[in-house]
Amino acid sequence: MKVIVAVDGDAAGTISSGLRREGVDVIAECPASALAMAAEERMLGAEAETVLRAIAEADAVVVEVSRATMSPTVVAMCDRAGTRIVPLCDDEADRRLAEACGLEAPLARDADPWRIADALVAAPRREPEASVARPQPRVIVVWGPAGAPGRSTVATELAVELARGGRRVGLVDADTHAPSIALTLGLADEGPGFAAACRQAELGGLDARELTRIALPLGRTGVDVLTGLNRPSRWPELSERRVTAALAACREWADYTVVDVAAPLERDEEIMSDLDGPRRNAATLAALRVADLVVAVAGADPLGVARFLRAHADLRATVGATPVAVVANGLRPGALGIDARGQVRRTLDRFGGVGEVWFVPQDPRSADAALLAARPIAEVAPRSPLTLAVRRFAGEAVVAPPEASPAARGGTARSIRPAKRAARRRPWSRRGGGEHADHHSDSDPTPVERSRDARALG
Repeated sequence: MKVIVAVDGDAAGTISSGLRREGVDVIAECPASALAMAAEERMLGAEAETVLRAIAEADAVVVEVSRATMSPTVVAMCDRAGTRIVPLCDDEADRRLAEACGLEAPLARDADPWRIADALVAAPRREPEASVARPQPRVIVVWGPAGAPGRSTVATELAVELARGGRRVGLVDADTHAPSIALTLGLADEGPGFAAACRQAELGGLDARELTRIALPLGRTGVDVLTGLNRPSRWPELSERRVTAALAACREWADYTVVDVAAPLERDEEIMSDLDGPRRNAATLAALRVADLVVAVAGADPLGVARFLRAHADLRATVGATPVAVVANGLRPGALGIDARGQVRRTLDRFGGVGEVWFVPQDPRSADAALLAARPIAEVAPRSPLTLAVRRFAGEAVVAPPEASPAARGGTARSIRPAKRAARRRPWSRRGGGEHADHHSDSDPTPVERSRDARALG
């Protein structure tokens, strides 16, 4: 049996020598992060080729599991090569991450080499329930306030990243005001789409086979799209009862269902119309009520943050205890000056009580190229900072969400940074890492805070 040992520190040598004494052929040693760097295309040239060749040659890889070293992308890469993953974990959080990625029962990082050798020659040990359990959360609703903060872009890129691990992912356009996914991706919007799924759900004839027939495949990404309304005037077709039933059927159809919804959350039309009549915002409210996770998108500029804070209270009142992951999209220093991340983070924390923020940088060149090609940004520019940011968000906040927010743990907010290119870094040498969260001084008010204070005083 040929094995790769991907463990940091002196433990790598100890494990390798012990495995060789047990008759295991250790063909390579590398840092634990080398697999993730190769899988996420942060390692280029001959170095990446060396890692990929070793993975293809090996029968198994013994890897130290952490959020920096393990993700669905790494699992998919090893699955394609037919290489088994034997996880080593330090604590309970790493064990939950290994379970979320579908790995076998992990061993302790300080386990004796003979125990690791026994695990290599034995059949993978899995809990029966874990082997058949489907990933959670299942329905992810992407919402954002008015002003085009990037809801559809985040929803599309999130669906593509979730499909990388071989999962079946559905992308639903439930926007009753300005549906745009079909137009952006070059899909025919004259087909049945989500409206037809809602009609079939009301009649009780919607199942996985019917959803597969109605949906349109998004290239080779593994994402099936239920397109939105081709005319906004058809919004009465997406009633609350229909949308709720259709999304319930999607739970049995796809591992993850990403739903793009409209911005308005108002219920004022109930005052002016018949109580039994249709509601234009019913599709948005119904999707938010059945969601397992809500991705709330805010524009990373003073206007976008102000709009998000005004609508955030209504969102929390609608979703109740459903987890909400806040994504600041389109981050750029030009709109906020120095320390753009810190200003957005402190403003959301001070006025909205948002303790954890994920940042997606602005990348107009890649976005324009994707729009021109009518394809997702992840396909047109796989190494785009925007793509890498959404990929990390999908792996850490969706596939393996943290149990508690940083505020509850007494820590700082997590942020997304585009991964640094590692073309000049040797993958087989030890690599130091730092925290991805930025630490900034909170002494000076931000421009958004000053504008809010001025309005309050005025």
